[in-house]
Amino acid sequence: MVGLLVASVLLCVIAFLGRPYFRQQANPPLDFAVRIAIFCLFVGGIIWRRTKFAPMRLQDIAGLAGVSGFLQTLEKTTIQVALFGAGITACGFVTTLVTGNDLYTYWGAAIGVILFIYSYPKRSSWLRALYRFTEPQA
Repeated sequence: MVGLLVASVLLCVIAFLGRPYFRQQANPPLDFAVRIAIFCLFVGGIIWRRTKFAPMRLQDIAGLAGVSGFLQTLEKTTIQVALFGAGITACGFVTTLVTGNDLYTYWGAAIGVILFIYSYPKRSSWLRALYRFTEPQA
């Protein structure tokens, strides 16, 4: 997860350093499409996380797969949401390469980082969820 965050920052650095080599080309339809795509990925990442962390679903997973399956589900979902954020950043960077406007990378990375922060696992919340959905062993 931290690696994806670092990759987002590196893409911003590349866009900043490559600014003199880009040729500005206005493309309003692409601008509109990229904004919609980034918005859909952002909202999709939030919905994906909330769906995967639904209490009824986590309760079923804890009952069927036990503690290890429960923790694997939390980990896998967190990585999936982080990939949504990386997709947002990559979308912005590719648009920067096409249009020559480095602001796409900066905005994409900012929105991707917001999604990273939203999905970053906190130990206390995972422990609370683990204690809530699993029964103590006798």
